[in-house]
This record gives sequence, structure tokens and C-alpha cells, in this order.
Amino acid sequence: MESLSPMLRICTHHLSNGAVKVPVCFYHQNKGSYCLKRMNSLRGGDLFSGVRGLNVARSPNISLDLNVAVAAAAQSSGYQTTELYTRTIEELENVSSYLFRTEAGGEVKVIVGKRNMKHVVYIGVSSLPNNKDELVLNWGMYRSDSSSFLPLDPLILASGTRPNTTQTPLVQESVGRFSSELEFELSQGPFYLSFLLLSLSSAASSNNSEIRSHRQTDFCVPVGISSGYPAPLGISFSNDNSVNFALISRNSESIILCLYGEMPDNPSLEIELDPYVNSTGDVWHISLENVDPYKSYGFRYKVDMIAGKQNVSQASRVFLDPYAKVLNSFFRNQPESASVIKSLGCLCREPTFDWSGDTRLCLPMENLVVYRLNVARFTENKSSQVPADIAGTFNGLAHKIGHFKALGVNAILLEPVFHFDEQKGPYFPYHFFSPTNLYGPARDAASAINSMKEMVKRFHANNMEVLLEVIFTSNAEGGVSLSQAIGYDDAVVTGGTSLNCNDPIVQRFILDSLRYWVTEFHIDGFCFLNASALCRGSNGEYLSRPPLIEAIAFDPLLSSTKIIADFWDPRELVFKEIRFPHWKRWAQINNRFSHDVRNFIRGEGLLSNLATRFCGSGDIFLDGRGPPFSFNYVTRNFGLPLVDLVSFSSDELSSELSWNCGVEGPTNKAVVLDRRLKQIRNFLFILYISLGVPVLNMGDECGRSSNGSPSYNERKSFDWEDLKTGYGLQMTQYIAFLSSLRLRRGDVFQKRSFMLEKNLDWIGSKETQPRWEDPSSKFLALTMKADGDITKSSPESSHKVGDLFIAFNASEHSESVNLPPNSEGMTWVRLIDTALPFPGFFLTDGACVIEKTEGVVAYEMKSLSCALFEARTSNLDEVIIKSIV
Repeated sequence: MESLSPMLRICTHHLSNGAVKVPVCFYHQNKGSYCLKRMNSLRGGDLFSGVRGLNVARSPNISLDLNVAVAAAAQSSGYQTTELYTRTIEELENVSSYLFRTEAGGEVKVIVGKRNMKHVVYIGVSSLPNNKDELVLNWGMYRSDSSSFLPLDPLILASGTRPNTTQTPLVQESVGRFSSELEFELSQGPFYLSFLLLSLSSAASSNNSEIRSHRQTDFCVPVGISSGYPAPLGISFSNDNSVNFALISRNSESIILCLYGEMPDNPSLEIELDPYVNSTGDVWHISLENVDPYKSYGFRYKVDMIAGKQNVSQASRVFLDPYAKVLNSFFRNQPESASVIKSLGCLCREPTFDWSGDTRLCLPMENLVVYRLNVARFTENKSSQVPADIAGTFNGLAHKIGHFKALGVNAILLEPVFHFDEQKGPYFPYHFFSPTNLYGPARDAASAINSMKEMVKRFHANNMEVLLEVIFTSNAEGGVSLSQAIGYDDAVVTGGTSLNCNDPIVQRFILDSLRYWVTEFHIDGFCFLNASALCRGSNGEYLSRPPLIEAIAFDPLLSSTKIIADFWDPRELVFKEIRFPHWKRWAQINNRFSHDVRNFIRGEGLLSNLATRFCGSGDIFLDGRGPPFSFNYVTRNFGLPLVDLVSFSSDELSSELSWNCGVEGPTNKAVVLDRRLKQIRNFLFILYISLGVPVLNMGDECGRSSNGSPSYNERKSFDWEDLKTGYGLQMTQYIAFLSSLRLRRGDVFQKRSFMLEKNLDWIGSKETQPRWEDPSSKFLALTMKADGDITKSSPESSHKVGDLFIAFNASEHSESVNLPPNSEGMTWVRLIDTALPFPGFFLTDGACVIEKTEGVVAYEMKSLSCALFEARTSNLDEVIIKSIV
């Protein structure tokens, strides 16, 4: 059979006098079916008695041959006035009924339903004037306007009629009443049945009259198409395989559903949704009984419904369903004149996954040790030695669980895994309900979804949580409104590039997205980038009680996860820190920690700032929260990595607060290299022993460098060969030791509340009180007193938990310090001194510090170093005894 043109435009006709038919819908439940009754009026729009429809492109391999059965009411002596109608109603499923007024004053009633796996259309005519003796139905099928009928089987074509139409006689049931019934195979839907009535007053007469609707147009009803339901949003499959589509659009007057076959260049079928039949409030919805010929779908706005010439091009764009769970047909950006489709929703059910055996860990926040990473960059390098087909994927990440366990990590923080613009990076997403196909082994939706779930399940089995960075305030659309890219209207965005997250529609969208990741992917928490934007209203003003922030804090599902605010804006590359409303539920990425620690290590910070960050940032979290709500970091995926933080400090990098230790960039000078190594150790030391949650950035354990560039795009893939170098070996062992120390001394480093002032004794330079606000003061030490009733037991030993003594020296000269006297039977043991050579600068068993004089334990702190001592029972068999000069 001949195929139709690749794209047939939707055509809507209204009478010039404005008289149109308004469909009024009455819904009721009756044995699982619904009835749609259409009435007439004098205003509004009409899908059925006008010519409004859908576009279609059929490839030659899709047959349009029609298998149509025609049934008429059997006649006997006397008229059976209601037999066929009654039987039709009782036997049909999914019944829709339509009532039309004819131009001659009569009525045409059409009932559409299913019976015995076929579409059934009953047509009844009554109350025609002049008592017509014979009526014939002249009908055709189309998926566009009524001038483009689908080709019919030549055997049923009627001669002398319009192309691709046929005629079926209507049987008279009683005086003035006629009826007929048509049957179609389910595979032929969806389509529109268009017909008119021919009045044959005399077989010999050539003046046969045509009877149309009161608007002088053909009668038209949908087959295989129903109004659908407004919930759930997105697509949903019923048990009978029918598919419901639901989309929120607040201001649109018309939405067009676009269905695609194997070739995604142009839609194979377009269906315009009627605002009276296919909308409930702001939700547009439609249900199709058969979508087997189609693979993907999207939406667009009707061209003539968008005001302004500049928006006409956007009206022809096909937008992704924001609630699509499986995405298909990825395209890169094309020239302005070409298609700019990025992705289409896939017309398939979500892939199944077996979660049996998986449990939610719900690790206490104070126990977390977090590792931030990029999924692709972590294993895409050949040095990872993971199979090539899973390198750079979720499976590749799961392949490296042993590395995280060796570092003492129990939570990973993934950079955004939403679908994103490859040219801009993961911080510019365009979809929020599924992981990018790029991270699946087969680079498709199903493999990405299942491999991510398998990754999460494996991490949980190894007692590690999975956290996601999410961003809802920047997009991958460039100059195109994010609202249109995800199906919303410009009225709910700020500046055309950011969602107004506190608009009720957008708030619902974000909550639905977060809940979906928790329920379907078992994600343990979220870190919200550009969190300050979540507190803004529609005019950019800051809200004291942002609805979205409060809703997340008290959501029955989300409130049991980790929720973290991050004030970094990846679009403007700045921190936008504000006083964040938290409801004692929100944690924060602590930018001040990084700022103050960097300043102190390079010798320019205040002792008061260092002490505040070390003790859990009480200036931020002493408001009903506590140290575990502070997620501390030294470096992150934007800015200089750790090794560059001590190697580059040009004027262009002034905002990085870095220090090159005397030489800019790479050098072979042993003095400079030794100084840099000490500074890196110092950074890690302060990060891990400070109260709060330490966040280690990918590659800092092996010296990954960006050659002094703070740009995110300059970050290199993780080189696993670097772990085998002397630097890599000592740093991974050092980090593992710090993690184990935090765990062993959780009574100090994993406290839920702040330390009491009576348990802290501060010491400044030369045994004086610290000069807190003196910029020239660069030495600080303190004693952290352990609670007397806390004991620590392990299979190896059993001893009373002792005090800790910690010292920081950021000056260029050594500093002698006296360790405080211990209680009887206790002695000081050095665990860490960052100035000593590897492997002796940290010791698991410790090195006993010998008294120089009776009752005085003195220790010399080298320049640019940190040290930690622990009071232990004086059992020399359990410690390594070294004389410290």
C-alpha cells in the first residue's frame, strides 16, 4: 500500500461565524468503564465535529490494510428500536459515547468501545426531518486532517466516493431511526473515524443529499484514543497495555503528543489534545490503547497558540516529557535550522530489578567519611584495569569498592548523574528522573538504570551509602527556557534559565524526582548545589520559610535521608552563602572550613578561625544542629586539587588561597618538595580530626593535578598507576590511618554535640594564652579531655580512653611545647607528626614520648607541621618506645 507523506500538518477548522461545539464531559464509573457525553453549545473548540486530528508518517513496512466488519440491526416483523444499542452498551468495554446535532436538525449518537479484542463503533441516527427512507454511511479513517484518509482495502472501496472512503448502509430500526456497527482490528488504532450521511430518497434519483453536522463539517470520533487520566504524571501502562500520558502545562492552550517510530527525525504520529476533553486543571492527559508501532514520544506546543514570531521556532520543537523514566534517541545540538531534539521518552515499561537482600543502612551522620567523585572519570582510564565495556560506568565504579574500603570511606558522593549536555558537563542537566545513558555499559537507558541499581546494591552490601549531588537551578538549554525544555511555562522560571523552585508546580516536580530516586534507586541522600537559589521567590527575593526547603525537611520519605545544602553555583562559579533555614534537618557543605583552613596552612589565618572550624563550626551549626551537620572539605571538584593547592599561587589564583611553597609549578628542589609534602599532610590532618564529616575529593589521595587550572573541565581522569608511586602509597595509608583513628576515637571525633568548654584547654606560643585575633600568631595547641566514664574495648586490648593533645604550627620556625601532665599510670604516645619522614610520621601503635625532666614532657614542633598525641596506659609492651629529643 502507498505510504503517507512524512509530515502532515494538523488542521483545525471553525465556522466563520464562530459557531462551534463545546464538548461537555460527564465521567462515571460503570463496571470499570467510563462514558464521555458530548453536548452542543455555541462557543469554545471542538475536536470531533471540526477537523482536528493527528499527523502520521508510515514506513512501507507498516500495513494500512483494513479489516472492517459491518453489522446492522436485524429486521423482523416490527422494529427492534433499542436492541442493537442495548446490546452494544452491555457488551462493550471502555465505552465512550458522543452526541452530535445534524445540520438538518436530527441527532447522531456514536458509541466507541472494545469487544472481543476489536474496536467497535456503533452509529445511531434519529429525529431526522422528512422521514428519510434510506441512509448510507460514507466513511473513512485518518490520522491527520480529513483530506488525508488512510488507504482502505480495495475490496471494500466504494465507487464514486471520495478517495479512500467507503459506504455502509444504515439499517432502519423504526420510523426515523437508523443504525450500523463497524468493527476494526486493535492494531489499526489509534485513528479518527470521519463520516457523513447520504440520504437516498429514491434509488433512481441523482439528487442524493449529504447530511453533515450542524457546523456543516463531517462527523468525527476517535478510535483507540480516550481522554486519559491526570495522574500519575508521565506515562503509565495499564493491565490491558493501554498507555496514559499526563503532562503539566499551566499556560498552554494546546499540547500535541508526538509519537516516533524507528526513525526519530520526524514524528510518525501527532495527536492534538483537546482542552475540553484532555485537560484537568493544569494537567493535559490522553490514553492510547495501542502504541506498539511506536518507540518514543515527546510533546510540543501548537504553533498558532504561541504569541510572537520569536517563539514560532520553539513551537515546532519537540520537548521531553519531564516525568519520563526511560529516555531514547539522544542527539547533540544541531544548527538552529535543524532538529534540536536532545532526548525522547521511551514507550516502554521501566526495566525490572531484583532488590531482594538490599537494606537501607541509615548510617549516623557523625560516622560518615565521604568520597566525592565523577562516575566516568573514576574508571575510564585504562589504568583502572576494569573491563573495557564497563570502564567509566556505574559497573566500573562498583568494581572499585575495595579502594574505598581501604581508605576507610563509608559514603560516596556522586557528581550529578542526571541526563546532561556533554559539552557543558554534568552540572547542566536537562532531565531529572533517570541516570544518563552514558554511564550504562551498553550506553542505553536500560543498562544505565539497572547498572546504577546494581552499583547501589553492592555498595550497601559493603556498608557504604550512596549520595547524589543534584542541581535544579541550571540547565543545558542555553538560550532556550528550561521551563519549555521540561514541559513547564515561562511563568514559573526566573530569568529563563532557572526554575523558580518554590512555585507549587516546580516544587511538586522536584519532590517527585527526589522521591523517585529514593524509592527506585535506593539513594541514601542528596547534596543540593546552588542551595541559596532554593530560597528565592518568583521575583528573586529571599524567603524566610522557603516552601521547598520546608517540604523536603518534613517529607515522610525524604526526611529519613541525608539532605545537604551546597551554596556553590556551578554556572557563575561562585559561592552564594546565606543563612540557610534548616529546621534542624539540613546539613551544609562548609565552605568556611575550606577557606579558614587554607588561610591558616599558608600562614595568613587567625587562630580563632582555625579553632572554630576544628570544633565543628559553632558559628554556623550552634543553632539546634551540631558538628555532624558540617560537611568539611579542603578541595572540591571545582578549583585547585590538593597537590596544586601547594604548588601554584599566581595572581590569577588569588581566590584559591593557595601557596606554592616557594616555587611556582613543578620543581625538583628537595626543600620545596618536602615543604609541599608536609602541607598536604597538614591539610588531611585537619580535615580528618576536625569535628564534622570529612569529604575527600577524587584524586587527592594519589596527587591528581590540573596543572594549576581551577577549571572543572581541566580535571583529568583518575590515573590508577599513581597509587603505586611513593606518594600514592603513603597518602592512601595515611588517609586509611586517619579514618581508623576517627572510628577508634569516635568519642571525640564523631560527637553529635559540641565539646564542652571544660573539656578543652588551649595553649598558644611559648605556653601562653592563644592570641586569637593576632594575624602573626601561628601556633595553637589544645588538650581534649576524654569523658572519665568512657572506656574502649577491642579484641586486641582493653584500656581506658585517654586524653588527646593536638598541636598546629604554621610558622616557619620550630616551636617547643610541653605536654600536660597525665594521670597516674598514663603516658603520652605520639600518633602523628607530619614533619617526620614516611613511614614514621604516623604510627598505629604510637611512639612513647619520654620525659626530659621529671614530670615534664616536652616536644619540639617543626615548622609547618601538625602533631597528635594520645594518653595511654603505661604498658611498654603495647607501644613502640622511642626517645624523643
